[in-house]
Parts: sequence; C-alpha cells; structure tokens
Amino acid sequence: PYTTQAPIGSTDPLDLYAYLQSIEDETGGSVLALAHNGNMSNGFMFPVDEQYTGRGIDARYVEERARWEPMYEITQIKGDGEAHPFLSPEDEFADYETWDVGNLDITEAKTDDMLQYEYAREALKNGLLLEQRFGTNPYKFGVVGSTDSHTGLATAQEDNFFGKHTGTEPSPERMDHPFTETPLGVIEGYESVASGLAAVWAEENTRASIFDAMMRKEVYGTTGSRMAVRFFGGWDFTDDDLNSRQPAFLGYEKGVPMGGDLRARTGNGAPTFMVYALRDPVGANLDRIQIVKGWIDGDGNTQERVYDVVWSDGRRRDGNGNLPPVGNTVDVANANWLNTIGASELGVVWTDPDFDPDDAAFYYARVIEIPTPRWVVYDAFRYGIPIPEGAETVHQERGYTSPIWYTPGG
Repeated sequence: PYTTQAPIGSTDPLDLYAYLQSIEDETGGSVLALAHNGNMSNGFMFPVDEQYTGRGIDARYVEERARWEPMYEITQIKGDGEAHPFLSPEDEFADYETWDVGNLDITEAKTDDMLQYEYAREALKNGLLLEQRFGTNPYKFGVVGSTDSHTGLATAQEDNFFGKHTGTEPSPERMDHPFTETPLGVIEGYESVASGLAAVWAEENTRASIFDAMMRKEVYGTTGSRMAVRFFGGWDFTDDDLNSRQPAFLGYEKGVPMGGDLRARTGNGAPTFMVYALRDPVGANLDRIQIVKGWIDGDGNTQERVYDVVWSDGRRRDGNGNLPPVGNTVDVANANWLNTIGASELGVVWTDPDFDPDDAAFYYARVIEIPTPRWVVYDAFRYGIPIPEGAETVHQERGYTSPIWYTPGG
C-alpha cells in the first residue's frame, strides 16, 4: 500500500510528493520539484511500466508526477540529456556530451534498453503514450539547464569553467583526474561538461513571477550560452508577425509560448510556430534553429523528426535534403574562434508539413551555435599543457526550449 506519511530518506518519489504536499499544507505556499538530468539513472528516471519501487505505473503515479514536476534538467555538468544517438540515429546532433556508461551509485552495468527511460526526448514521446493509458501525461515538462556544481558559482562558460567542486577548479591536473568510475569504465576529468543555464520568461524579476513562469513551463535551457530564445505555437502566424521586431506581443496574442498547449484548432490547417533566437552578446554566432517533433502515429507507435527550419550563411540542402555544416573557425592551438560564419540572430515562421490532426504531438525548438572550443582547449592554452588523447576539443553549444503540445480535439 502507498504511504500516507512522508518518511525522511525514502527512495520512493511518491514519498517525496507526499512531503511536498505536507509543506504546502503547513505553509500555505507552493512547491515544485526539479529532477537532475537522468542520463545516469540506469533506466529509472522515466518509467513506463514499473515504478522505481517495483509497483506498476498507475493513475496516482502519473497524476502526482505531473503535478509536482513541471520542469526537468535537460543538461548539466554530468552530460547532456536531450537525446541519444542510439535512440535518435537520424539526428546528426544527438551525440552531444554523451555520458551513458552507468550510474554513480548503482553497480549494475547499463544496457541499451535502459536508454529509452533516461533521455528527455524519449520521455516526451512516452508521456504521450501514458496519457492515452491514464488520461494524464506525467512527462509533460518544461526544460532548463543547470550546472550540478557544488561551488555556488555561475561558471558554465567554456572559458570560465570552475568544475563541479573545489577539487576540480582550474589547474594543470584536472583534465587527467578521473571524474568517477562506473561498472562500464572510467569517466575522465576532461569529459566534464561546462553546462548549463536555466532561462525563465517571467513578467517581473520577482520570486513570485519567476515561480509562476516555472510552473507554466515558460522556460528553456542552454549548455552555457546566454542566447535569447522565443518559441510560440498557434494556427495562423505569418511572416509579418515575425518581422514586427517585437514578435512576442503577437506571439501571446495569436498563440501560446513554450510550455503551453496549442489552443483549439481553427480551420483545417496545420499548426504554425514562430521561433527566433539572438546569440549570446559575447558568445558565438548561430548555425541553425531546428524544431523537434514527436508524435503517436495511427498504429499507436511513437515517432520523431528533426526539422531544420532556418539557418545561416545561405546554405542549400543537398540532394538528400540535408543541410551542409556551417563550417569551423576554431583555432585549437591558440584557444580561439571567429564569428566570421553563422548569424547573430535567426527567426522563422514554420508550418508543420506532416501534420495529422488525429496524432497527439509535441514540438520544441533547438538552437545550435557555430563550433567553438571546449573548456579543455582553454585549460591547455593557459597552462601550456597537452590535451589528453580522446578529449573532444570542439563542440556546438545549444539551447532547448520547453515543448508546445498538440492534443487531437483539444
């Protein structure tokens, strides 16, 4: 039977939810829970059939999780948790800062079948299935980034990365000092990720307004870049709406922002999405904006597709419909890069070309920057030391918006 009290130290999420309820009851305040990136959870973060305790997934579980966990940490210092190349083999950007070698506290080796319960995109798809079963989607979350550092420092930029704790602050040795060891091998120090940041679209810079924005999921996460991203969904956005230079006003008027549900369908058309991004003022130019769609097809199976919706430098798709790479200006030897490629801002109004009004779906935007050096390049340059063999030196930082959901007949 479920517990009615909330024991301290329980590993059952339902006990956490009971404890949160007790706080609200006692204080009259409001509370939410934000889970760490689940890429090292050995398949426990996003269950579909069985809870962590061994009980089956049921209506209480999905309703409680949906209530108490409106957001999810999609990226952090221990790897990126948006997608995995095994789960999304057609997504050329899925293999980004991938940590998939096990859990820090579980001795059981990880297997490929666990990955589907650890990554955000797969959870968003499985949430649609659970909503069909129980009437509630437990994984209808907004996304943010966070550092998971224990220093209290907001140092998520590659050229100012202070590590997870005081033992991994900048030094000539930290790249070669292992982060941890798992049943599948050692995670090296150079694999730590200078990530991430949480962004909130609040009406005011107050605790109450920021909390409200988090509850309505009008949030996004980046891997450390301070890019600005807006994402709206509706049924009749036009290019003129974007070209107003203040598109957020029309975004709210004609649609819903990131984290929302598309309003009831009007007419027979497909949904339109207005997305735009401005680069970090002291960071890298933008490569492209993509919209990621997940849905349940007519056979009851989950599907996904990544659309390049707007990009820089006038590139053209090849014969297979793929977009050529933006290029690479990184000078590893001198820890430098140039903003001579890419764009300072990108925006587009996009209509789903594959829309089926009978298919439940979600959409979120992914903004990709041009290639820049990882933090190991700056360490090597500043200390005059070699970069360890196997360390990635160049990457493309990114931002992820919270999804917008479509429900048939909604």
